[in-house]
Amino acid sequence: MKIYLYGMICASNSFKINDFPRPDEYTEIEQSARFIGGETGTCATVLSSLGADVRIDGTHIGRSMAELTREFYGNKSVDLGSLTFDGSFEGLEDYILISGDTRTPFGRFGHFFGDCYNGGKKHWNEPKESDVLWCEAAAIDDCFGEDSERCAELCVRHGKPYVTIDCKYDSYIHRHAAVTVISGEALKMHYGEVTRREMFPLYAERSDGLTVITNGSGEFFFGRRGEPVGKFKPFRVDVASTLGAGDTFKAGCTYALAKGMSDEETVRFASACAAVAVSRYPSQLDPPRLGEVNKLTDA
Repeated sequence: MKIYLYGMICASNSFKINDFPRPDEYTEIEQSARFIGGETGTCATVLSSLGADVRIDGTHIGRSMAELTREFYGNKSVDLGSLTFDGSFEGLEDYILISGDTRTPFGRFGHFFGDCYNGGKKHWNEPKESDVLWCEAAAIDDCFGEDSERCAELCVRHGKPYVTIDCKYDSYIHRHAAVTVISGEALKMHYGEVTRREMFPLYAERSDGLTVITNGSGEFFFGRRGEPVGKFKPFRVDVASTLGAGDTFKAGCTYALAKGMSDEETVRFASACAAVAVSRYPSQLDPPRLGEVNKLTDA
């Protein structure tokens, strides 16, 4: 199974604490970890663990994360050949505080994108047609504007089905996706205080593919244009950390797409992937394995 991923790759520095402190108060760090994250970075880790051959591209790998990137993927079936390692670029990192089932991320993503759109250097690659031709299925992060759309156009041109996440309902990338996964955070970012129930028909009616609007640990919607809305209640597990849950769900959808699963099988498989991921910290260092996922789906 050959899967191409295009999008956000960064170094993540995570800190698990008991409780978020109030101003001027102290809290103890229980555990910490540094790994390659981002939507594409985490998706690649999960898909490799599930047994796929993965090729990734997107964010330039700066000097602060170059060694980590090579070491992190050194024992995984993840091809780094399309990436740009740029020693003149500091690198993109985020920092996440985690307590229970909540997390608070910090970073410089505004500067990362703002510098580019204000005339600075773009620190990500344009998608390569050869990568699209190589794959059987793809996953595209809707974070690089015209370049993300270009990746979708290449997939459409060459008949390669793809999964995408957190895009707008009237976008090209959603319209042509085989699967679109939308989080509550993305709905709020794009459309303000709207409900999932209000937004689902807007998404479903503007795509020939499967639309999924997730809801954390709560029941979520899925379905297609002209069909009844499906509902799925996620698997119940003891939560160690929700970091990477959405990216793992996306990876599960991508694996299911490549395997030709039905819509119901896809959401069940992706939910099981996410459930395994949230049951451990950090899941990026111990990603879901196919046997674990199948054990949940078969229960």
